[in-house]
Amino acid sequence: MLKRVLLSVSFIVLFLNCAYAQYDLDHFYLRGRQSLIDGKYAQAIENFNILAQLDSTIYEAYFFRGIAKYNLGDFVGAQMDFDNTIHFNPIYTPAYHYRAITLSRIGKYDLALKDLEEAVDLRPGYTGLYFSRGVTHFLSQQFEKAIRDFNMFIRKEPNEGDAYLNRGAAYLYIADTTKAFEDYNKAISLNRFDPEGYVRRSRIYAMRKNYDAAIEDLDFAIKLDSTNTFAFFNRALLKYEKKDINGALIDLDKVLKDEPGNALTLYNRALIFAQVGDFIGALDDFDRVLFINPNNVLAYFNRAAVFLELGRYRDAMDDYSKAINLYPDFAKAYMNRSYAKSKLGQFNSSKQDYEIAQEKIREYKMRSSDTTQSIAFADTTKKFDNLLALDADFAQKDFNNELLQYRDVDIKLKPLFKFVATKTNNDGETLKRKYGNAELDAFIKNSPIPITFVAEKDASILDVFRKIDEVNKNLRTDRNSENLFAKAILEAENKQFNTAMVCYDEAIAKSRDNIFYYMNRGVLQAEMIDFISSIENNVQVLTLDNTKTTKTRVQDQVTRKYDYTSALHDMTKAMSLAPNFPYVYYNLGNLYCLSDDLPEAISEYTKALELYPYIGEAYYNRGLVLIYLKDKEKGCIDLSKAGELGISEAYSVIKKFCKAEEDK
Repeated sequence: MLKRVLLSVSFIVLFLNCAYAQYDLDHFYLRGRQSLIDGKYAQAIENFNILAQLDSTIYEAYFFRGIAKYNLGDFVGAQMDFDNTIHFNPIYTPAYHYRAITLSRIGKYDLALKDLEEAVDLRPGYTGLYFSRGVTHFLSQQFEKAIRDFNMFIRKEPNEGDAYLNRGAAYLYIADTTKAFEDYNKAISLNRFDPEGYVRRSRIYAMRKNYDAAIEDLDFAIKLDSTNTFAFFNRALLKYEKKDINGALIDLDKVLKDEPGNALTLYNRALIFAQVGDFIGALDDFDRVLFINPNNVLAYFNRAAVFLELGRYRDAMDDYSKAINLYPDFAKAYMNRSYAKSKLGQFNSSKQDYEIAQEKIREYKMRSSDTTQSIAFADTTKKFDNLLALDADFAQKDFNNELLQYRDVDIKLKPLFKFVATKTNNDGETLKRKYGNAELDAFIKNSPIPITFVAEKDASILDVFRKIDEVNKNLRTDRNSENLFAKAILEAENKQFNTAMVCYDEAIAKSRDNIFYYMNRGVLQAEMIDFISSIENNVQVLTLDNTKTTKTRVQDQVTRKYDYTSALHDMTKAMSLAPNFPYVYYNLGNLYCLSDDLPEAISEYTKALELYPYIGEAYYNRGLVLIYLKDKEKGCIDLSKAGELGISEAYSVIKKFCKAEEDK
């Protein structure tokens, strides 16, 4: 994927002036615009949210919020905001322009081109439109048209290096390496301190087998940007071609230091380890590849070869079987499994595998004119241990707190809402929406210890033990339900689950109509189950096979189902006591999710949002469930809304799942 396919979408904020009559509108507009300029996109969204609430007809609020969402990778949400912009101002050219860019990113190239035509009609002299249309033509694999658009842009803007990089890439796709080389040279001459031009030119040198020149370009690119993992990766492949095995391994190690989960790099390093006889290192890397991508047929095939070298024939047979299950026409895997079975004394089964392999070879020869990868897997003469030089997703890691889309986020459900102890009573920031419920507010206010009602516990009391002592003293004089509830919260905080449960039981016995007591007890029962499962799933087991060799591979986890019936019973009771309290439906949604009843979970999240449409966690969790159920379009809309409501992790999930199939 191109690194430089788009001009900055934030520059436009520098040229637009917007004057509103009220000071509040000006305040949020200017704050949002400045956040956008500073790259603080989540903060920008918050300000434009408020602006849109104050006046829903201000088209700039939707436009700028769309730009912020785009930069966070939320293309579905950005498109919806640009739709609103055009609804309120049908002749606003930038909205067509940026909606087109957004549509192209989600693979809707025809609609993107239609928007660009509209934008060109409105402002034919705006040269940036030709750049964007060139990118869209490139992404839709209309390379000749892309070249024409970049030509038009370059005639008006001859000093824009990115245009030459993009046109060079288009030339490369139509196999005109000479013109591509000229464009990369031009881009370098315009900006000698941009590593991208050197990285691209090195690929043409490599195609021409001029490895020394290619490595020289990559050396310079790395000198300019020592964090450019793609440059290190490409240089590793070139060093390998020049038989500099140690140099190749050093460069791959540098990639993995910054990107430990880069499966392509792990795969290539595993192959090199195997070739130099470091079979343990190779196994470790193949294990990591398969943990990241359990459907990598070549990783199973090559790991099996390592097991053969180590004499671990049963493990080799298992891996060849997994490769065959993933691709049943893999003749070479049948042939090699036949060998592994013969070593294990399984001669009849070995003969069957050999005969299957021979039949697939005959089929291959009959279809030898077919050059697809499917036919290649049947070819027993083909080597499958070559280094792969694919255009992997070598994402630049930026750990700026505002660049939320680049964070490594553990994708899991947002947790249950519950009462937790805090340092002080805190109602939150005044600008954030706060659910108004008199009973909830009174309950928090009358608690003997400071508490709050949250899903994410971002603050707790300073000294749990001191607070427990205080509550125990209170209980000695007055064993009322409020003190028991407070003690239950503190004991749960201290992981004393059984003591906490006894306190909840006694509190409920004294106040059987208190919704909040049932809610927190239900949450505790779910957390007790999660705690037990986390212990069981993290036990590390070492086993020996029949050759007395320690198995180093990750063992398959034993799948166990846990019973959330008691937690569901408490939450259902809370719902019956307060059928209009939205968070109880959210909690039910989570519990049904944990119980693998996903349709019911969606129904409960929906009920919560019908009662209170500002629960970002409900949109987030429902979005994840919908994506899991293959309803990606609806799921991505939910995640966009979650991000808009302040769930920052939504943008990392959007970037991972809400992409066009062509981008994957």
